[in-house]
Amino acid sequence: MLDLPSSAPSRESLAIGFDLDLTLADTRAGISAVYAALAAETGVPIDTAQVVRRIGPPLEEELAYWFPPEEVPAMAARYRAIYADVAVPATVLMPGAAAALEAVRARGGRVVVVSGKNQADTERTVRFLGVAADAVVGGLFGADKGAALREHGAGAYIGDHTGDVDAARAASAVAVAVATGAYDSAALTAYGADVVLPDLLAFPGWLGGFRAG
Repeated sequence: MLDLPSSAPSRESLAIGFDLDLTLADTRAGISAVYAALAAETGVPIDTAQVVRRIGPPLEEELAYWFPPEEVPAMAARYRAIYADVAVPATVLMPGAAAALEAVRARGGRVVVVSGKNQADTERTVRFLGVAADAVVGGLFGADKGAALREHGAGAYIGDHTGDVDAARAASAVAVAVATGAYDSAALTAYGADVVLPDLLAFPGWLGGFRAG
């Protein structure tokens, strides 16, 4: 983990958790490029448009759509080996991400990034985008993110996937969903998100009325 505080913070202080892919970071072009590279190396046809429509769950789940089970570990290792050079430079901030982070800072809050992407590439992506995070945790998906969010006292978790709603629930945090990924507003509402925003451009307005505790 990157820049972790020495002790668990109190929930009395404001801390907001953010997912990375398709919440803070638009990784679609980069991830598409990595899968295109895998297809070129292996000769296996991969529909990269379909891949980017499913961004969120663990890498191995997506690879299993394209490779037999016995090949998935090797393909995951190869994916991670080329991700830094191929995908990270193609990554940009999602619309409203910078203002969302600034809104947290303006309230004296802490930013906690918790992602399903592996730890090394989560850290690389955060650094490349210039995201000033107080804690960066990778390699967790769904409810498994809850422990990290609790450790850092997150009062809300913002994400684009139903798994991120599960994460917030596991941390007893407010589940704030943004409809910028695979799920639209109706699906996120139906799944049980506490708050559904069209994108992060709406986040500062929501944060202005949020009371942690």
